[in-house]
Amino acid sequence: MEYKRFGSTVVLRLDKGEEITEQIVSLARKENIRLASVTGIGASGELTVGVFDTAKGEYCRYSYTGIYEITSLSGSISTMHGDVYAHLHITCAGENGVVGGHLLRCVVGLTAEIFLHVVDGTVDRKRDDALGINLWNFE
Repeated sequence: MEYKRFGSTVVLRLDKGEEITEQIVSLARKENIRLASVTGIGASGELTVGVFDTAKGEYCRYSYTGIYEITSLSGSISTMHGDVYAHLHITCAGENGVVGGHLLRCVVGLTAEIFLHVVDGTVDRKRDDALGINLWNFE
């Protein structure tokens, strides 16, 4: 991972073999980023996405291995219980067509170019047991 900060924007490059969420969380901790939007593109060799099943209250997991272009990476960084919380979604195009969902794991296959647009503030998350997910909490 290499990055450079320009005011409230962090430009991040990930390299082959690095896992996207782990690296974003690591960077946010290092730079004390508590709130940001995330966008990016790149390539992946392995990814696991989830689609939330509201009836079961859990993610259905789908894993893919191969050559994939990350056509869209988007999401947010916030906090939960005082630590960095990354909520990311991904869309990839490859040999299985277009796949995507809630990003559970994505290993970079070549490179990834990611922007973190930092917001001066903090928004914490709180578990909503009725929905089964962690929501932004503005209290």
